[in-house]
Amino acid sequence: MATLRGRRIATMAKLKKHFYCKECGAESPKWLGKCPSCSAWNTMIEDLVLPSSESQTAGNWKEYGSMQLATRPVPIDELSSLPVKRMNTGDVEFDAGLGGGLVAGSVTLLTGQPGIGKSTLMLQIALGASSDKVLYVSGEESPEQLKLRANRIGGSGKKCYILPETRVSAILATAVQLETGLLIVDSVQTLYAEDVDSAPGSIAQIRATAFQLIRFAKESGTPVILIGHINKEGEIAGPKLLEHMVDTVVHFEGEKQYAYRMLRVLKNRFGSTDALCLYEMQDDGLHGISNPSEFLLSQHEGPLSGSAIAATVEGNRPLLIEMQALVGAPVYGTPQRVANGFDQRRMAMLLAVLEKRCGFPLAQKDVFLNVAGGLRVADPATDLAVVAAVISSLEDKALHRQVCFAAEIGLSGELRAVTRIDARIQEAARIGFKAICISKYNARGLRPGKNTINVVGISSVDELYATLFEKFR
Repeated sequence: MATLRGRRIATMAKLKKHFYCKECGAESPKWLGKCPSCSAWNTMIEDLVLPSSESQTAGNWKEYGSMQLATRPVPIDELSSLPVKRMNTGDVEFDAGLGGGLVAGSVTLLTGQPGIGKSTLMLQIALGASSDKVLYVSGEESPEQLKLRANRIGGSGKKCYILPETRVSAILATAVQLETGLLIVDSVQTLYAEDVDSAPGSIAQIRATAFQLIRFAKESGTPVILIGHINKEGEIAGPKLLEHMVDTVVHFEGEKQYAYRMLRVLKNRFGSTDALCLYEMQDDGLHGISNPSEFLLSQHEGPLSGSAIAATVEGNRPLLIEMQALVGAPVYGTPQRVANGFDQRRMAMLLAVLEKRCGFPLAQKDVFLNVAGGLRVADPATDLAVVAAVISSLEDKALHRQVCFAAEIGLSGELRAVTRIDARIQEAARIGFKAICISKYNARGLRPGKNTINVVGISSVDELYATLFEKFR
């Protein structure tokens, strides 16, 4: 009994706990409320490490010359260039965002707010993927709940297998025995490895389970999709190492009150990192939007003040979105500045430019700004549309409905050039707009007679007022 007890104690002593700061990486043998290195609060995270006596130490490098190597270096010119084998997921938008589908042996991490539609999207892919067998691992929902969602989506599930399991060893054993062609895990924060003495969702468990899944994907050639949670700061829960380990990181975002969802590709080793996919949430699941500009533009028929159309670029896709502004007398003593879907500090800067350079009395006005459709934009080319919407609301004059805007505004009131101006002009022409207002610096680089719509070059905000209400009536 004493011998067995001694063995158990020796086994448990293999792992030791320590804490490290997720901001600067400083280590501590115990938890601290404040990091002694970077002075950040509540950033110490528990981790498990091997004791120094059990860890592998590096030998003398002079002795390495006699080692037998399993792999040897090969000149890059002698390597064969094989085409990347991709799997069709059945979702046109998702495949286009990844660059043509899932690459064999790749690991994709999908993140997003709770309830945004991550599980719905992954179940649609599991039901429509071209693989013969798809294993959907659910650590959060029961098989009955997934069946109800599948009935609502309306897909055929003969090749989709549901596994309610959280042990990573049992998941990999099932995937090998089933000979699955696609593995979807919902979610990585619910998995645990038996040899790691930590709760599911901890740093050590996420790192250990993700490493085993990535190793399985690389050695078997099976694509793996991991669904990940995000914390209250909006970052991916778990170690930052998880984002470096996977091949692709995709973020699903949108407002729950709106039907539109945006899928941004933040990292992609097999394609572009500027891809953007748009979906519309309906009763029977998520539907890809092939022509998002027509969906995002307002459907009102009569002229309304305070509305301007911005030609923006989200990822690699040009979009036309509506910027709405409302300027009025302050209800309370202090004027309000409220922006929905737009950076509020940048809006304050644009209002200060209008006040200083153009003399518009906005200091004592309430200003409300909204991006129609519930989208969030960060493209600086939307500055000109925001300023045009604010001027239109202040003057209570409607802008021409077939004119859009694309330019960045500097602090001195000048209009600065933006990237991909040709794609913005072509998208405006395709939708049916007659004119687009851009910076003169962008207009100089355009070929004369190339564009089918009227391109108006503006050098400063001072010229904008005359362009809005005199040239376009």
